[in-house]
Amino acid sequence: MNKIYPDAAAALDGLLSDGMLIAAGGFGLCGIPELLIAAIRDAGTKELTFASNNAGVDDFGLGQLLQTRQVKKMISSYVGENAEFMRQYLSGELELEFAPQGTLAERMRAGGSGIPGFYTKTGVGTKVAEGKEEKVFDGETYILERGIVADLSIVKAWKADETGNLVFRKTARNFNPPAAMAGRICVAEVEEIVPAGSLDPDHIHLPGIYVHRLIRGEHEKRIEQRTIREA
Repeated sequence: MNKIYPDAAAALDGLLSDGMLIAAGGFGLCGIPELLIAAIRDAGTKELTFASNNAGVDDFGLGQLLQTRQVKKMISSYVGENAEFMRQYLSGELELEFAPQGTLAERMRAGGSGIPGFYTKTGVGTKVAEGKEEKVFDGETYILERGIVADLSIVKAWKADETGNLVFRKTARNFNPPAAMAGRICVAEVEEIVPAGSLDPDHIHLPGIYVHRLIRGEHEKRIEQRTIREA
């Protein structure tokens, strides 16, 4: 089966619908599926829920979809770099489900592994625990977190082979593997596609069984905050 599509719009054709849940890889602006995000913006799909560590910045990454009011809810760990994210949340325009970073990553991984839920101590006694089942193990309280199964996953990798095996580069690996696992359908954008068999099996970070569609494209590698030493 050919997994390679000519561009982001073609790769998302037939997959988008209003009100869907999308798991998105990336951390800040590192390893974000920017081409697929732009294609969702251009498609005008609305009332979306995103499971993502954050929402990029105001004019890049998922922040673009906040500007166009296409996002109804975020399941996120951090909102500090995006003024529009904070404004919409504080004004009641945007639903927000806070999830600690490790919990969010595990919720995605669990959903992709067929695990409906798991217990964790993270968040016990805080607002994160409100409304969640608690259970005591060996005298310690844990809360039940549900696995995330998304309608669609969008991720960014460095390199792929034709069958969808992915290799991530350094910290761009971040939330991308668990986000890819969480989706019923996963679309990945990469910088390079190589022939099947070209990748060392020991160097593959995500097996192609999780990846359904691929695109190759040029990417803008922004830095959120550049700090340099004075001359």
